[in-house]
Amino acid sequence: MSAVVPSEGAAARLAERLLGMRANREVIPADPNQSVRWHQHDYPSPLARWNYHPEYEIHLIRKGTGKFIVGDHIGTFEAGHVSLVGSGLPHDWVSDLKPGEVLEGRDAVIQFDGKWVQEAAAKIPEMAEVVPLLERSARGIEFLGRSATTAAVAIEAMGTSTGLERLHHLFEVFTVLARAPREERRYLADEWFRPQLDGQAAAVVDIVLEYVFSNHAGSVKMSEAAALVGMSEPTFSKYFKRSTGQNFSDLVRKLRLAHARRLLERSDKPISDICYEVGFSNLSNFNRHFLNDAGETPRSYRRRLQN
Repeated sequence: MSAVVPSEGAAARLAERLLGMRANREVIPADPNQSVRWHQHDYPSPLARWNYHPEYEIHLIRKGTGKFIVGDHIGTFEAGHVSLVGSGLPHDWVSDLKPGEVLEGRDAVIQFDGKWVQEAAAKIPEMAEVVPLLERSARGIEFLGRSATTAAVAIEAMGTSTGLERLHHLFEVFTVLARAPREERRYLADEWFRPQLDGQAAAVVDIVLEYVFSNHAGSVKMSEAAALVGMSEPTFSKYFKRSTGQNFSDLVRKLRLAHARRLLERSDKPISDICYEVGFSNLSNFNRHFLNDAGETPRSYRRRLQN
């Protein structure tokens, strides 16, 4: 796959988009008639972008496949992906789309104020079980296996109910996530992750993520990413590291390795073919990076999953 080099017109549109975006902090509208917010949206959508907000978020992907970034963690997703994103933790889910494709109702999302949980726990002792879950969500948590499947059912049920029944399904979600066994929880961002986000930073990162996620299996160049947002390479390099907590080259490497893990899990392609398909130039380099990232070789990783 060749890299997307912006034409003069495309660069102008991206610059216009950059200036018009104020996506660093998503504003969650409050509803006096509901304790928490449940909503769904399509992809692409103005709501699907690199953003953060003080509210906690339980996120269900209903359809499609793609890549996601939570803090400094990059992974892949498919339908049924359930995660809990802590307060202030930036995140984004980018689907694999054909030109012009729209995934209707891709996301079902629950958002709530942590203070509401704390205040409820002070009056309803049983709610105290949720508090440690929210503390752990500062890194973001991906739920796996039966926990994800059961939570997804309750999330959907919450969206089609009202009143006490709606609250009942919310508590079902809380119960499943709070009691998920250790092997069905995957913590995402590093504990030390501390981005420095503002309106422009969020817009810059959003544009760069779109470029990288679309081209990671081909030629991805920092010079092209910098050009997309109208910066010199040195300025862009420092800006990107400050805004995301990681180097541009680390982002690309993590994305390629996440793609490789998915192919090792879902296909029987030779490892050498996977190496080149995800964008590495030689097999030894691919094996070395995979070992450093996963703690085992691609061959061992695949064998362990098969067993």
